Amino acid sequence: MPKQIITDPQSGEKICKCFKRCGGCQLQESYAEQLARKQEKAERMLGKFAPVQPIIGMGTPYHYRNKVQNIYGTDKNRKIISGIFQSTGKKLVAVDDCMLEDQKAAPIVSTLKKLMHDLKITPYDLRGGTGLLRHTLIRTSAATGEIMLVLVTASAMLPAKNNLVKALIKAHPEITTIVQNICPDGMPLTLGNRSVTLYGSGFIEDVLCGCRFRVSPASFYQVNSRQTERLYGCAVRAAGITEGTTVIDAYCGTGTIGIVAAKQGAAVTGVEQNRFAVRDAVENAKRNQLTNIRFYQDDAGDFMQKLAKDKAKIDVLIMDPPRAGASPAFLRSAGTLRPDRIVYVSCNIETLERDLLLLQKEGYRVSMIQPVDMFPHTTGIETVCLLNRQPKPEPQNRRPEKPRNHKKPKA
Repeated sequence: MPKQIITDPQSGEKICKCFKRCGGCQLQESYAEQLARKQEKAERMLGKFAPVQPIIGMGTPYHYRNKVQNIYGTDKNRKIISGIFQSTGKKLVAVDDCMLEDQKAAPIVSTLKKLMHDLKITPYDLRGGTGLLRHTLIRTSAATGEIMLVLVTASAMLPAKNNLVKALIKAHPEITTIVQNICPDGMPLTLGNRSVTLYGSGFIEDVLCGCRFRVSPASFYQVNSRQTERLYGCAVRAAGITEGTTVIDAYCGTGTIGIVAAKQGAAVTGVEQNRFAVRDAVENAKRNQLTNIRFYQDDAGDFMQKLAKDKAKIDVLIMDPPRAGASPAFLRSAGTLRPDRIVYVSCNIETLERDLLLLQKEGYRVSMIQPVDMFPHTTGIETVCLLNRQPKPEPQNRRPEKPRNHKKPKA
């Protein structure tokens, strides 16, 4: 396997030779410089709301991605290659060794390419719409050692399926489950609605903040487990959880933050649109023997509007929206519900700034901002913000009108 990572002899930091071609990394400066860059950006964009705490970085900022995706193609010699789809160039960039990805993934991909050749499994051609294997997804857990391999195919037909599975397990007994996901159409790296378990349970388990989580192929799960523990720990501490605290966990995914809060005694309601994630969230609550948390499959904005209409009473709103941030309707509903505290977990500092301005108008003040470096060597910044409800201004009493001076009538 050709090496694509070199180490700086002076600093000892890793450098990727694919930096300009791949696009997976956006920063190639030293890690200390990356953290300084992100701290400056956080202070510049969010400092107007509250003081920004020093960013929480990683001790070893390499090979942290527990979710690895590869697409497949052929080179000019018809040899099967794997790599990343560079959307700006509309082409596959061959990558055999990545300093961001879990190191257990690359050998599995290498074996799969050989088996594809031997078993005549062709890569899917996005332009021509021909071929079978669209991409693979590998999920790993450092805590449990479990590994999931997902084969995303353009059709349900998978030639020599049994031989493929047997050969993969023989070469990599560390794989605990193999799933075939059927995706007839769609954009690159998307999953279809149908999955078939070829080996094992069809999911893996991971441990975060002392809680156990089931992760299925289509479920959202943070890609950096080490930093996620720090991020979630910060979020739950900011929420001020005590026994019986009522919590809404919006955009809850597989229920991670809400389950950590429930374990500390909160009464949690989670809402998530992805039905696969909700299924995992329900299972995760059972795995952690929690009866004080429930989940609903719904759009978070619609769900919040229903709560606001019903005048529900909640103490804390925890929200972890996608990169696009929360909708104005969601934020208005939050203002109507008026929880004591809002904990906003953001993966996009630009939409976070926009939403904080809107929440200020709804009567909230930012009291804590904690950036976390979840994605070293990229420009991404994860941030936890705590907002406190401000008391509504008392209506000012009008001064009593002075009695008019009426002239006495003449006798």
